[in-house]
Amino acid sequence: MKWKWLVMLATPALLAGCKNDAPVAEQSPVAVQTTAAPQDDEQVILALGDSLFAGYGLEPGQSYPAHLEAALQTRGIKARIVNAGVSGDTTAGGLQRTDFVLNDQAQKPALVIISLGGNDMLRGLSPAETRKNLDALLAKFAAAKVPVLLLGMLAAPNMGADYAKAFNPIYPALAKKYGAGLVPFFLQPLVEKPQLVQADHIHPTLAGIDVLVGSTVDQVVKALPK
Repeated sequence: MKWKWLVMLATPALLAGCKNDAPVAEQSPVAVQTTAAPQDDEQVILALGDSLFAGYGLEPGQSYPAHLEAALQTRGIKARIVNAGVSGDTTAGGLQRTDFVLNDQAQKPALVIISLGGNDMLRGLSPAETRKNLDALLAKFAAAKVPVLLLGMLAAPNMGADYAKAFNPIYPALAKKYGAGLVPFFLQPLVEKPQLVQADHIHPTLAGIDVLVGSTVDQVVKALPK
């Protein structure tokens, strides 16, 4: 996801503008990253998202999925996270590569975590199209009987009230429709905390990654099959 918060001024509102930066060089439309092959007693979690998962601006092993995996293992949960995060990805891109990523797994995922839609919003794409793509994504995982945790996004205020009215309800509505877990606004813990974001005012620093993990790990644990 490449966009720029004009920021966290006196209110918690996020002001943003789209940047047309190229995706990170080592990423590809079907890129997946994992620290090691899952063992027989480990659950596989598929992380499908954009640069917030890809670890833009961070060193290898410092992404949200990598640190989430470590946090789960610290809690005694044997899980291996497959990082299918691609910088700059939209819901359409995520939908397009889902079958490949899902079918490429040697072991059926116990859970899929989805973080997509921010780039749709910042490019001014139709909320109806975003909803349609996310609906199709969730339908695929429902058909495969793989539970989903949806990491939500909110429209930046400069997109206008009408856009926000159409965009913001997408995540809670689809989570309810498919019985998916929901984090209403994934980036909420970073709001008005510039020390937790990189110089681009968008992507979390390593410290920011740890804050995001800390704020979501309980929902991940809850979403995992018992």
